[in-house]
Amino acid sequence: MKKNIILIAGGLLTSSTLFAGQYSIASFGATPDTAVLSTQAIQSAIDACSASGGGQVVIPAGHYKTGSIFLKSGVDLHLESGAVLWGSKNLADYVKVKPAYVSLRTQEATIQLIYAENAAQVSITGQGVIDGQGSGFAKLTWNDEGVTRPHLLRFVTCSGVTVRGVTLRSSGCWMQHYLACENLQISGVRVFNRNNYNNDALDIDGCRNVTVSDLIADSDDDGVTLKSTSPKPCENITITGCVISSRCNAIKLGTETTGGFRNINISGCVVKPSEVAAPAFFGREGGISAVSLEVVDGGVMEGVSVSNLTVDGTEAPLFIRLANRARPYREGATVDHVGQIRGVMISNVHIRNAGKTGCSITGLPQHPVSNVRLSNIVYGQAGGGAAGDADREVEEKPEEYPEATMFGTLPAYGFYIRHAANVALEGVALTAATPDARPALHLEDVEGAVLGGIQLQGGEKAKANIRLRASRKIIIGEPVVDGKPGAIIDSDRASTLTER
Repeated sequence: MKKNIILIAGGLLTSSTLFAGQYSIASFGATPDTAVLSTQAIQSAIDACSASGGGQVVIPAGHYKTGSIFLKSGVDLHLESGAVLWGSKNLADYVKVKPAYVSLRTQEATIQLIYAENAAQVSITGQGVIDGQGSGFAKLTWNDEGVTRPHLLRFVTCSGVTVRGVTLRSSGCWMQHYLACENLQISGVRVFNRNNYNNDALDIDGCRNVTVSDLIADSDDDGVTLKSTSPKPCENITITGCVISSRCNAIKLGTETTGGFRNINISGCVVKPSEVAAPAFFGREGGISAVSLEVVDGGVMEGVSVSNLTVDGTEAPLFIRLANRARPYREGATVDHVGQIRGVMISNVHIRNAGKTGCSITGLPQHPVSNVRLSNIVYGQAGGGAAGDADREVEEKPEEYPEATMFGTLPAYGFYIRHAANVALEGVALTAATPDARPALHLEDVEGAVLGGIQLQGGEKAKANIRLRASRKIIIGEPVVDGKPGAIIDSDRASTLTER
């Protein structure tokens, strides 16, 4: 059955064809004029659609302005090609909401352009644009994201969520926050979020059964981020086929890590610098890291696979960090233990044009990162490390905010590994663009490591190619240095080494 609706406005005749179960916001009084607020009309269409058992709320081609709107079960908010939904710049047009679910990010009421809570089978689809006009909201305090600067999308304790095809631009803080949701699919979405502080592209928080695919994102803050701001872990999640530009961390598990992460698969993604000139708020021009895997609030990370990545730039491309910030997720809660990172595989990664800092895998004394395997990695970085960089002591910083550059220039131009157990590096090639006095690899307090098929760059400045400190059960296959077999290994008396 079809309904033909003829609209006459301003002397112009327009028509749109609606199918049964479709509700055009124009039929409820929405005006394609950004001088007019269409919040009530859009919400009325959503309410009517949901009340009738669900269907599609259609935003036709045109420019519409809105404040907070609330999606409900069974509703697909569909933006036709040419449709642009503009967020109001007036804080009075946003509704403060404090979710029932308790997490670090729900301690006070927040504002958002599009919100859903306890909704099922809800979606945002189409070829249109949602623009939050986030530059219009000034940063007033350090933790004002979502308080005086609105999120664009926020879904809390929802199931059967789909976001597909749309373009999302210019949020006041995080672009998308999905908290404690299940069965979430995000595909073919384009994100540009570089107009304010805390401009993440995508935040998945304590969700399970999630697929993220074919995302193209450019963000000032983190790109694709998994968090656990409550005891619920992020679990059963795939991230694939994405192109990500970020001034901070392109793909990140952390920093909030109360519940941890389980069964995470990241593959087939490209990390690259942004091609767009925009104001800078956080991070570095080329990005801080490509992949950061962090546990600092007592959670457990296990079963993480990262593969087939191409990385252009970033200062410290790969960062794995276990520490003890121990931030509780709610008032009255305590974190009385160090978390765990175990069972991480990173393979088939090509990195070029990286910064000088180096990559790191670090735990804490008596709390090692364990069972980490790196294979088939080509890593080219700027080089230029001095003898003082090679010999310096690296602080532990157990309670500090985790960041890939937190230790400064590392004592290795390739990988600095400390407080770890059962580590394997197979088929790893490490090069520096300029002479570097640091070894390629530095292992400290490592219990069990296998280094095989390693290709390193030598140089007159470096005293050693591989350095071992207080590390035991280390097996090193014959490495290749500057195309020739053999390497200079600097091993202290507290280390045990087997060469094969």
